[in-house]
Amino acid sequence: MRRKTGFFFDEHCFWHSTGMHITTLPVGGWVQPPSGTAHAESPETKRRLKNLMDVSGLSHSLHLSSASTIDEQTLRKIHPEEYLKRFKQVSDNGGGMLGIEASLGPGSYEIAKLSAGLACAAVEAVLSGELDNAYSLSRPPGHHCLPDKPMGFCFLANIPLAYQAKARFDLKRVAVVDWDVHHGNGTQYIYWNRSDVLTISIHQDGCFPPGYSGEDDIGEGEGIGYNLNIPLLAGAGHNSYIYAMTQIVLPALERFKPELIIVAWFNQAGKWVCEEIIDPISHQVSYAFSWVNEQTGKIVTWTESEIKAQWQTVQQGSDLTREEIKNISWMQILKKVGEEMLEVVLMIAEVTVVILATVAVAAALIALVEILAAAAAVSAAALAAVLAILASVTFATAS
Repeated sequence: MRRKTGFFFDEHCFWHSTGMHITTLPVGGWVQPPSGTAHAESPETKRRLKNLMDVSGLSHSLHLSSASTIDEQTLRKIHPEEYLKRFKQVSDNGGGMLGIEASLGPGSYEIAKLSAGLACAAVEAVLSGELDNAYSLSRPPGHHCLPDKPMGFCFLANIPLAYQAKARFDLKRVAVVDWDVHHGNGTQYIYWNRSDVLTISIHQDGCFPPGYSGEDDIGEGEGIGYNLNIPLLAGAGHNSYIYAMTQIVLPALERFKPELIIVAWFNQAGKWVCEEIIDPISHQVSYAFSWVNEQTGKIVTWTESEIKAQWQTVQQGSDLTREEIKNISWMQILKKVGEEMLEVVLMIAEVTVVILATVAVAAALIALVEILAAAAAVSAAALAAVLAILASVTFATAS
């Protein structure tokens, strides 16, 4: 039987304004206004996704749906009324800056409620059995938002708000897997003391927001061991993400045995920009995400084969202890990748390498080696070996 996949979106979400910015810098002074929108959280990238789905014909095989705005009563289960009033007031008065990297325009309050409503509708449709899985194109996003403090383009905690649907279906365990390049601090904060929600975040260490994301942050009280952070060094690439997913994320999900999995991502951990493989607002190597994106399908497949039906109670999973969390820290990931890189370095050292390339390509090669060295935490000796190899390479300018 063909699985039913839903796609939840609404044109109004593309009308949330982040103001005139170049990536995250406000226009003014030495920052020239763009010809179009150039904010890092631009509506055009999301609109383009929907357009490409339509042009490719993919939309015809999906169940397309919109949703209603989330109701105020559900909002207040996560966000205090004082914050909601302030958010609405700024929105009604034409917009402004509500928090760190949290600019909004007129009408953004209602649009944010719609964005959260899309997430809620997607979860409801899956839990009710109407759909097997679903994708919510929610904008503005939500994983940075604290109950009373917006930040990082996020104004409402979309996933925790959607999680409220679980009460009606009597779910015991829900997992959130977040592989945006930035730490999912808002989701972590809300479930910090909870054992019924497993939160997993793969992100660039120390990128955004400041003060979060450590591998030792594993929750408190009943939540100890139910919050996993996998911070990767800037420049971490393919092997780091593969190792994190296969050795930490999927095994953790198998042990926790969630009845519902929610994947949070902004796809900012790797983008093609001017035909380079460097992300504009972080420093992660992008091609790994062609593989990581495939893991979404693996998670969905695993969920449907192991859980069978999301609303049925399954056997209680074992608790993850503090010691076990430390044993699967990100240092293991980097050590593993570093060992693999040393093997490659030794193999290259045995051969004579001649590269015909333009000066630009040569510079790009050196930059890539530096990135990989940082990502894998290669020792000083290994790095010296790499540089020695580069010194022996012949670069010739191609006409």
